Amino acid sequence: MSGLGRFSGRVALVTGAGSGIGAACAARLAAEGAFVGVLDLRAAAAKTTAAAIRARGDTATALTCDVSDEKQVEQAVAELVASFGRVDVLHSNAAVLDADVYGRDRDLAGLDTAVWDRTMEVNLRGAMLMVKHTVPAMPDGGAIVLTSSVSALVGDTMHAAYGSSKSALIGFTRYVATMYGSRGVRCNAVAPALVLTAAAQRALTPAQLADKAAERLLPWACTVDDVANLVSFLLSDEARCITGQTVTIDSGTLAHRPQHAVHQWRDAQ
Repeated sequence: MSGLGRFSGRVALVTGAGSGIGAACAARLAAEGAFVGVLDLRAAAAKTTAAAIRARGDTATALTCDVSDEKQVEQAVAELVASFGRVDVLHSNAAVLDADVYGRDRDLAGLDTAVWDRTMEVNLRGAMLMVKHTVPAMPDGGAIVLTSSVSALVGDTMHAAYGSSKSALIGFTRYVATMYGSRGVRCNAVAPALVLTAAAQRALTPAQLADKAAERLLPWACTVDDVANLVSFLLSDEARCITGQTVTIDSGTLAHRPQHAVHQWRDAQ
């Protein structure tokens, strides 16, 4: 692991940190010296991630919060600040991906507006509330990374609510960067394609995984550690002149014309 110590003495807050990308990013920041607030809607998951970090000799505290609820966000940030005095870096990663919401985000003609509303509440409003309440706790400037998605950059035949929320996050990133740059606060977004989390591998069929492989230029998909590498870089002083940007991490999924995938499919027949 390169760059150990880049966050020594700094206070980090990671949302959606009970599993997947969030858990990996929380662990990476802690391994590089940060005091990490591990925030998740699922109390048990947050505690598990925090306990794993502490077992490696690093520092973390578990926080439980629905990021779409402003009072809960305010209380969670206040709890972290009460323990460590401030917030230096924020990774706003929480998103609604459960079957009751993401799983029902399909054809627009049959979309339950409650699915649309809940997606926006968590993915977009949640990020806004986290920024709203952490920026005042960054007295010496800071860095923010929001998790968007390649779904923000292309259309698809389903998941319009999810993709639209992630697209809005890209615009929101630029606004935060513009509003707070003079205070030394940077804000960027990352846009992953398929990340081979345990949940993704359970949810996708072998055929669906093969389809995703055909879309990529590289023979490997992103892992949570690949995303953690990028997030930790963007949050570090090594990226001190990078703000208002969205960085795609997709193994080349969006770098080519659709014909590339078509030709691969034909060649495989």
